[in-house]
Amino acid sequence: MLSSEHKAIIRATVPLLEAGGEALTTHFYGILIGENPEVRPYFNQANQLTGDQPRALANGVLMYAKHIDQLEALGDMVNMIVNKHVSLRIRREHYPIVGRCLLRAIREVLGAEVATDAVIEAWAAAYGQLADILAGAEASIYDAQAEAPGGWRDGRAFRLIEKTPESDEITSFRFAPVDGGPVYAHTPGQYIGLRVVVDGEDVRRNYSLSAAADGKTYRISVKRHPGGTVSNFLHDRLHVDDTLELFPPAGHFILEESEREIVLISGGVGITPTLAMLEQALATQRPIHFIHAARHGGVHAFRDAIDALAAEHAHLKRYYCYEAPREGDPEPHATGFLDRDLLAAWLPGADAMDAYFLGPKPFMKSVRNALRDLGVPDARAKYEFFGPAASLD
Repeated sequence: MLSSEHKAIIRATVPLLEAGGEALTTHFYGILIGENPEVRPYFNQANQLTGDQPRALANGVLMYAKHIDQLEALGDMVNMIVNKHVSLRIRREHYPIVGRCLLRAIREVLGAEVATDAVIEAWAAAYGQLADILAGAEASIYDAQAEAPGGWRDGRAFRLIEKTPESDEITSFRFAPVDGGPVYAHTPGQYIGLRVVVDGEDVRRNYSLSAAADGKTYRISVKRHPGGTVSNFLHDRLHVDDTLELFPPAGHFILEESEREIVLISGGVGITPTLAMLEQALATQRPIHFIHAARHGGVHAFRDAIDALAAEHAHLKRYYCYEAPREGDPEPHATGFLDRDLLAAWLPGADAMDAYFLGPKPFMKSVRNALRDLGVPDARAKYEFFGPAASLD
């Protein structure tokens, strides 16, 4: 149990985490993945190499320590972690493995003089509290998914029924269950977890669902990443009629009910969840502003589909910004980078909108700052990360 003495010790470690949290989490992942091969499928090794995963965990641990007395102040962070875990099927039995490795990393990185027995005991209690919160929330979602119409609990075999190139980099994959049964109706903006075996290695990833629920199939639209283990496998080696395992949809990046106008802003492959959200939004009759930024026309996926929707629905306005258009590209509405001035010209007043945005992290940071500068409250500027979470401040 986490005592008041434990909490005092946790708070006292905050300066250490601020100064060396990333070194600690990098060491932690080296222990966890290096010595526990059973958890390796759950981690994208590219995020380890870039440092994105250790940075994300370091920030999470720091926020937890800072708010150890007020966990409600963590806001969406816990919900985001729970949903990511659910999409990959993290289990309660994984938490003790992680806990042992984290405590060992604290001891080895901080040293015995700093990481005393009292400090280790406090962090063991704090981690135990957090593990109970996360595992309990995840178990509730697993139960709900299994009991829902078309739902299931663990991996379910799906067959690839369509493979459609959408741009020079993005291809869509539509899956139907091998058993022929209905599928769990996802909420637009959510993602699906999948399990593939690449060269004998079990690998798990999650991808945004790029079409609204139809009760029969799921569609994801995947960008090919240079050196990407799963994206290249899907593009090059997964063919129609091949099968793989999918996990039920998860995610908290979804449209909220309101009377305000809807703003969907995406960069690159960040367009994928906004497509499903757009389908849902069109039915509400709320004014919609769909803004997409791409490097050039060759990598702009789904332009024809969005243009067709705009022609059919007067309450949908769409704007495209190309960083460096190529000769022969369809005309964008603006060139260069999507910035504050363009958003100011294309968007309604700050009080009139709910904004949702997704894309590369530098793009998201720029959009977040622009929306703030335009007076949009953070509570009405929602975003999601494809990979490990990061601070946009």
